[in-house]
Order: sequence, then structure tokens, then C-alpha cells
Amino acid sequence: MKLAFPMPNQLQLEGLTMPWEAAVTGADQTSLAKWADQLGYAMISVPEHHVLSRAHLERTRPHHFSAFPPMAYFAGATERIRVNSSVALLPLQHPIVTAKALSSMDWLSSGRVTVTFGVGWLKDEFDALGVPFNERGARADEYIEAIIALWTQEWPEFDGKYVSFRNVAFEPKCVQTPHVPVWFGGDADPMLRRVARHGSGWWPFLTKPEDIPARIDFIKSQSDYSGKLSEIFLGMSAGRIGAEHTVDMSKGNVGQSKQAIIDHLSRYSELGVTMSAVSPPPLQGIEQFRDYTQWVAEEIMPSLRPAVFSPS
Repeated sequence: MKLAFPMPNQLQLEGLTMPWEAAVTGADQTSLAKWADQLGYAMISVPEHHVLSRAHLERTRPHHFSAFPPMAYFAGATERIRVNSSVALLPLQHPIVTAKALSSMDWLSSGRVTVTFGVGWLKDEFDALGVPFNERGARADEYIEAIIALWTQEWPEFDGKYVSFRNVAFEPKCVQTPHVPVWFGGDADPMLRRVARHGSGWWPFLTKPEDIPARIDFIKSQSDYSGKLSEIFLGMSAGRIGAEHTVDMSKGNVGQSKQAIIDHLSRYSELGVTMSAVSPPPLQGIEQFRDYTQWVAEEIMPSLRPAVFSPS
């Protein structure tokens, strides 16, 4: 079981993020990224929204990143830790631009990039960007195939409904082979079918922990399963964030003792989860956050077992 670093102030959800997080600056996050790298955390992930509708601000503040710039920034500030998105909205950006951003980042970071794609759920965001909301699944299916073609073909060609290209050159290619690891985030059957075809990782959001094994079996049962699936991410706060950023603090809570956390993560590992994140208890500021993440690294990480998971 590997642990991701819970970088503060990447989004501001009412009832979930702590008040002190709003004062965390970019300079603070840079320092924390280096801290996470030093402590041996496996990954920093970056959520994404480009715009939010004003009606949605009752649940969350408008502070959200575009995933790829901070991923590249965190990679440049560190030496070992991986960077990921959680999630990048696949249908909302042209696949050539997405492919080039990620391969450039992977080249510059010496192969420390993973990407988790989602199809999106906020219709107003699609409307603002001029992308038909009811086409998001079809676009996602086509875009990921186009991206992989750009990453893997010497002279990339693709002919689709939404994107076509030929007689083009594309470099730098990804440092990682065959390409940057592709994960998908979400819980619906169509998303799990994308995991089966193209994914080496799955990031569920609404799936109950006890249902993870059955959903892994569903992925593996697809006729076009690629056999690549090797990573399942489920945070310890899974269940608190519901559809459309609703928050239920009665869910996803575990005791904060060392043994309670280890037992919880061990149970995750038995279910097939390979990576998680320990949610901090109520804290008063960034220095307490540093102390807590150091405690997790020193007391929890050494006690974790590998996940019981096979991609076959």
C-alpha cells in the first residue's frame, strides 16, 4: 500500500476543507511538495475545474486548478514523487494539446507522470467551454485513442468524428513506455469499460469499499480487457464527497490512532486497493499539518502491507 500526499488548498469544499487551508499559498505548496518528496510519499494529485457555475458556489468555492500546470510545477520542484490528476476533464481539451502537455511533462520529469481522466459532470462548465455535454462520453472514448496514437506511433494518424490528423510529427514522446500511465476516475459502467480498454489504474469516487472487488471483476470481465490494470486508488475519506461535490462528514471517518489507521488501510489492501491517502484530523495550521504528515510517514508507512491485487 502506497500513500499519496493530501496537498491542502487545492479545492475548498464547504464542511470538508479546514479554514486554515484558504491561507495556503503557492509558495507554501511548493515547500510542501518538497516535504512530501523528502518523507517518501508516493504521489501528489491535482483536482481540476476550469469554471464553476455561480449556483454551485453554495457547496464549493471557485478555487480550482487546471491540473496540468501545477502537476508540472510540483514535478519540477521535486525529485522522486509522482504527479497525477484527480481528475483531468478529458472531453474539455483538444487531445493533441492534452497529449503534448503530458508527454512534455513526462520528458522533463524523467518519467514521473500519471494522468487520471474523467468525463466531467458539471453541465455549466461544458456550456461555458462550448463542448456538448451529452457528447462527453463519446468524445472521451475517441480522445483517449487519439492521445495514445500520438504517444505511441512514429508518424501518428487518427481519423475520428471529433478529431482527425495525419502527416504530423509528435515529439517528445513519453519517457515511460509504452506511455504515461493512464487511470480513469469514476464509478459508472462506461468508465469502467474505459479502464478495461486503456487503463492501468482506477480511481473510484462513489463506490463503497466493500464493492471494490466486484467492480474490479467487472473490469477484468470485459472482452477487450487489456490486462494492464495494476493500481486502485481509494482515499481514507472515500464516501464523504458525493455527487456534485456534496459532503457527508458522517461517512469515510476512521479513528485517528495509529492502529485504527493501519487496520483501515490493511482492509483496503485486502480489497485490492494499492494506494490511499490518510485524511488529517482537525488541525489549526500548516505547521500542525507538517507534523501530522511526518507522523504518518514515520509511523504508518512502514507498517503497510502490499495490496492483494493481480491484473490478470
